[in-house]
Amino acid sequence: MQQVEKLAALAGRLVATDGIHETAIPRLALIRSCRPTEPLHVLHEPALCIIVQGRKQVMLGSSVYCYDRSQYLVVSVDVPVVGQVIEASAEQPYLCIRLNLDPVLLGSIMLEAGVDEAVGSGARPGLALNPATPEVLDAALRMVRLLETPRDIPMLAPLAEREILYRLMNGEQAVRLCQIATGESRLQQVNRAIGWIKRNYDKAFSVETLAREARMSPSALHQHFKAVTTMSPLQYQKQLRLQEARRLILGTALDAASAGFRVGYESPSQFSREYRRLFGAPPLRDAARLRGSAGLDMIGA
Repeated sequence: MQQVEKLAALAGRLVATDGIHETAIPRLALIRSCRPTEPLHVLHEPALCIIVQGRKQVMLGSSVYCYDRSQYLVVSVDVPVVGQVIEASAEQPYLCIRLNLDPVLLGSIMLEAGVDEAVGSGARPGLALNPATPEVLDAALRMVRLLETPRDIPMLAPLAEREILYRLMNGEQAVRLCQIATGESRLQQVNRAIGWIKRNYDKAFSVETLAREARMSPSALHQHFKAVTTMSPLQYQKQLRLQEARRLILGTALDAASAGFRVGYESPSQFSREYRRLFGAPPLRDAARLRGSAGLDMIGA
């Protein structure tokens, strides 16, 4: 695990404060927390996440993914998850490298490397863990090192990113990554439905409308949507609505009734009831608790 030790030392030098730190390298972020966090509800974008110090737990529906520096996490589609840093301290902060996945670049690598389009007929869950291999860690170390020599980034960062994706595509996540890159895979059909819900999360919709957008039958959409996200399209929309309302209350000091109306709720009591069911407390009490807790700056990690 020598590469992980080097990555941890490097990330520790590059980020001295807690939070999500976007870098000069496109799609690359470094994340730090010096203490365990509250469970945080976020919409996780497709990404590779490599923990180099500490431990984290991610929940998708009833599935729990607990990982540390011995594994990496691949997120293949936008999914509402609950993430929580569970091991971190001031002496050994949680440190994570996140690389957002670019479908166009994945498709290019597939073609150039002659990777078989083993997309399969069934959809897979939107999250997966894999052992952190020396090859992936070596390529990640080369990419992160470029942050110390900014003049090299334009020339060398694309090469490091391509190597990381190539290594992933030749590992256990090959099918999942090919599905991200292939326009007519089941995953991409579900992704079209997810994109439509994200654009129209504050409006009522029918499953038939969503199925037409995804170019699937209603029954196939329901089956594969649930396989990827562990929830139905309507449950997914509810999660987006409540997460956006929480962001509005925290970030703009909007009152609960106005936030609920803004995201599509007509009944303040229904909004408050569903908010409490998801986040464990009524809107204003939840906002006060989050503002006073560690990890507020980790929302979106």
